[in-house]
Amino acid sequence: MIDRYAVIGNPISHSKSPLIHTGFAHDSGQAMSYTTLEGPLGQFAATVNQFRAEGGKGLNVTVPFKLDACAYATDLADSARSAGAANALKFEGDRCYAENFDGVGLVRDITHNLGHALRGQRVLLLGAGGATRGAVLPILQQSPARLFIANRTVAKAQDLVAEFLAHGTSAVLEGGGYGDLGAAEVFDVVINATSASLGAELPPLPASAFAAEGLAYDMVYGKGLTPFLQLAQHSGVAHLADGVGMLVEQAAEAFAWWRGVRPETRCMIERISVPLQ
Repeated sequence: MIDRYAVIGNPISHSKSPLIHTGFAHDSGQAMSYTTLEGPLGQFAATVNQFRAEGGKGLNVTVPFKLDACAYATDLADSARSAGAANALKFEGDRCYAENFDGVGLVRDITHNLGHALRGQRVLLLGAGGATRGAVLPILQQSPARLFIANRTVAKAQDLVAEFLAHGTSAVLEGGGYGDLGAAEVFDVVINATSASLGAELPPLPASAFAAEGLAYDMVYGKGLTPFLQLAQHSGVAHLADGVGMLVEQAAEAFAWWRGVRPETRCMIERISVPLQ
């Protein structure tokens, strides 16, 4: 019996998830198939119900359905609950379990693949949307010296920080606008969690925010040197990375959750990486 998995989104034809998970299954000897599933807008629940009725075991979830997945699930992991969104579902009988592995994948890529520790570091997260929500707790679990969330709409960043602090999150978490980043403030790790790079745009970030020996990380992948990474490069940042490692690592977390086997990720990251030039 071949177990069925898929990634649901709209649009979805561009997704690299089938390539990644098919490779994982081959390398780990798992009897499973993995395909794309384009969900009509407004019909997430109906589409998932049909997939389950046809024997589907689990789903990865991407734009624009991560909030729908969180609402659909019967059982939310802390990662999904704190993010208010889910990127992986697992079906067992009438139960639907939800996880959000985006932040875990981000942290593993930074600390394990790139070898850049977050403990004791000054970390700047750009944006206050779903990507940032998923990243906050995994980053805080690494015990940074400071985690600042900067957003164009200041109130949104401050509200997000207040929400996490209300649930007992570390006081090293702060939030505000880009204008709150003074010329003397330098961050060891700067992570672009906005969608600006998708449109070749640049968040209004002062070049002085980058530490020369630090890391500039763009969650967008496959775009080469995005405007954000170009700014970091011109500012003399020693280490640049896009989100391909995050993509593969979050996929590996979902695969392990579903199958009980965590695949090796290095070869897959190298396979689908685009040179930063």
